[in-house]
Amino acid sequence: MTPRVVEPPARLGKGVSVYPSATAMVWPGEGHLHEAVAVPGVRLSPGDALVEIELATVCGSDVHTVLGHRSAPTPLILGHEQVGRVVALGRGGAKTIDGHRVSLGERIVWSVAVPCGRCSRCRRGLPQKCANLQKYGHERMRRGWELSGGFATHGHILDGTAMVAVPEDVPAEVLAPASCATATVAAALEAASGITPLEGALVLVAGAGMLGLTATAMASDAGAHVVVSDPIAERRDAALAFGAAAVTDPRVAIDAPGGLNAALAAAGGRGAAPTIALELSGAPAAVRSLFHAVDVGGVLVLVGSVSPGPDLAIDPEQLVRRLLTIRGVHNYAPRHLAEAVRYLAGAWQRYPFAAQVGETFRLADVDAALAAAGQHPRVGLRP
Repeated sequence: MTPRVVEPPARLGKGVSVYPSATAMVWPGEGHLHEAVAVPGVRLSPGDALVEIELATVCGSDVHTVLGHRSAPTPLILGHEQVGRVVALGRGGAKTIDGHRVSLGERIVWSVAVPCGRCSRCRRGLPQKCANLQKYGHERMRRGWELSGGFATHGHILDGTAMVAVPEDVPAEVLAPASCATATVAAALEAASGITPLEGALVLVAGAGMLGLTATAMASDAGAHVVVSDPIAERRDAALAFGAAAVTDPRVAIDAPGGLNAALAAAGGRGAAPTIALELSGAPAAVRSLFHAVDVGGVLVLVGSVSPGPDLAIDPEQLVRRLLTIRGVHNYAPRHLAEAVRYLAGAWQRYPFAAQVGETFRLADVDAALAAAGQHPRVGLRP
């Protein structure tokens, strides 16, 4: 189906009508179910694109939002992990990160962030923390940007959004999480490797959800020996399938059989300590345990702590004497999205990325998908 293009005055952008109308699943707020809203047309400014969504996946932050664990403006179209095809372009067209001009029908993924490109943070190389940042799946539905989230049949991609063309042979289940989980892991590993090399490193990963499994595979492929800590046996088994050298249950005493020390010894040798620790679960206990486990000169990268939690008590003397670095990573820059796609295109047949989307729901069943999200690393929505 080709959208109909209406040509208004240039200053108003390009009007595009869609038949049947695009549909967005709109969340009115905590305690309410999603409502289907028809969006018969959009107005594309220069550099914008309209994308027909092939598959969206549910991120943990979407679940946190509907449960009231994080504030969000409503009404809201959630969803920021998706893959789709370009069906219309604003005047002048649009380009991917590498300067490739986007074609109609091209399959793409796009960043969660829309930076302004002009503020001091953007100029410092931190577009994901732009002072004027807009984010897909996080903004109140408004006139002019009605299709602002992934839980819809179509997405309105704004000028300035990082886009990456994706291969036709890679399953949508593999590609959709690139826009959040995979790109965030690429940013976390870059932050760690800026302090100490990944190759040959002993890496401790807390959490074997989608982020943890992805980090395990990417770090292993970079030459690291990875130990994964997670309290759920099925997730520990999944970590082994993604290249972990050893796994451990954080509820087991450190020195007990099956505890952390035994896992570190199995991966790195007797008395080994990790030089890189990645906290991807958001559990306060995991943050404390990784701080104490990381070796002298090591780096602790915090990724999972995206909701308010207890303060982290850190002994400054330990930080100083052990020459430790603590880094926070939230979202990612465009280069990390490009790296995510490159990685998945080469790795999806070696690791069971597609199988991590445990169930796929109809778009209209988004509330059921959100309820089922805790049972799998990801669930999908197929418009």
